[in-house]
Amino acid sequence: MKHNTSGVVVAGHICLDIIPTFLDKSTSEACRIEPGHLYHMGKAVCSTGGAVANTGLALHSLGVPTKLIGKLGDDLFGKAVLNLIDEIEPSLSEGMTVMPGDQTSYSIVISPPETDRSFLHCPGANDTFTINDICLEELSQPSLFHFGYPPLMKQMFSDGGEQLRLLFERLQELGCLTSLDMSSPDPDSPAGRIEWRDWLKTVLPTVDLFFPSIDEIRFMIDGNAGGVNELLEYEITDYRRLANQLIEWGARVVVIKLGSLGLYLRSAENVQFSVDAVNSPNAVKSGDSGLWASREIIAPCFEVESVGTTGAGDSTIAGFLAGLYQGAGPESALNLAVAVGACCVEGHDATGTIPQLDVVRQRIANGWKRKSASALPEGWSEPSDLGLWFSNEDAVITNGI
Repeated sequence: MKHNTSGVVVAGHICLDIIPTFLDKSTSEACRIEPGHLYHMGKAVCSTGGAVANTGLALHSLGVPTKLIGKLGDDLFGKAVLNLIDEIEPSLSEGMTVMPGDQTSYSIVISPPETDRSFLHCPGANDTFTINDICLEELSQPSLFHFGYPPLMKQMFSDGGEQLRLLFERLQELGCLTSLDMSSPDPDSPAGRIEWRDWLKTVLPTVDLFFPSIDEIRFMIDGNAGGVNELLEYEITDYRRLANQLIEWGARVVVIKLGSLGLYLRSAENVQFSVDAVNSPNAVKSGDSGLWASREIIAPCFEVESVGTTGAGDSTIAGFLAGLYQGAGPESALNLAVAVGACCVEGHDATGTIPQLDVVRQRIANGWKRKSASALPEGWSEPSDLGLWFSNEDAVITNGI
């Protein structure tokens, strides 16, 4: 099935990120914050945050036509968010709803070097966001629609997923691919106490691309939340179990974010979709099969000097969607995803170090080194120069494509 190519819409959670920078001499061990201590920090970086800003602005930086949809208050933080977006491209803020009297969402981002980040977060106006804040008639039939962070948006999780299901159903009727990114709910908040398995069963039948992190999906399916910091080796059996469950509930392509270990992709047997490569006739790399059905692939990360991890997962998704938008199959989309994620962590904020997509491709082509594993997981192989690992259950391997 071919899909429209008028651009990518990114909707959902948006906030102001306030990011204290750790000094150059800081190490992850020295960055532990203990009660009663004063810590000497560097400057505070203020940037837009949340899926709308992080994934949306990353897509814009990569050169993909992008529309942002989110909700802000008419306060100082809201004005700061609009100003930051307008500095990049004034037209990008046109989809923002500003509600008088509402508090704009903000996050204090604790992002030590070489360590996954933590957040102090106020959801603010995101809690009042509903599908009525999205006017489908004004979207000009996008080819991809990405929604991010429903666990941080009260109206989007408290109804059991019905609003998001209705929205995605309507988008698919218009010929649009649907994409969903989650976030980790605070276990002690209302979002942490809902039955996420039921929520997923409601929403996933309308989801083409699902991008949870391993800790998020373990929490939602198993009720525990082992953080990505604890992942020291690949746990293939667990990834496969979780992905198979998500596919059984209706997701078509599952891409699990593994932190510094990269990405794991598994897809359903009947997946057949593509987006016309309108922006780049050379989007698909040599060796990319373009086949989406029955895939199981791991994309290890590229090596970089990490400055901060803010927005890394969101930017990784942007790389994947940008590749798909330009006609890439799963192999190229995965490589672009981990490459853009690597570009992201070279800076303090989420999008400041993300270049045009052609620059990312050239960096890969120039022999950008991967993070290496001591050994491939059992039952996996690296049969090409793409830098990807394929399981013995992957369709390309089993069919000899």
